[in-house]
Amino acid sequence: MKTSEIKELSKAEILERIQTDQDSLTRMKMNHAITPLDNPQVIVIARRNIARFKTILRQREINAKQS
Repeated sequence: MKTSEIKELSKAEILERIQTDQDSLTRMKMNHAITPLDNPQVIVIARRNIARFKTILRQREINAKQS
């Protein structure tokens, strides 16, 4: 998901996506430990998406405090 798309989401939607992606990441890691994934790069992509969501939330918090 691109940063511009994330910025359009509400805070509740971002929090929901973070939770969903973290659950998915946990499952992928467990599955990868048992049997290797076809494309292990999806784990890296999921981590980066979670980081993007958290970054946007943090930016919003900082902007709210400054205003």
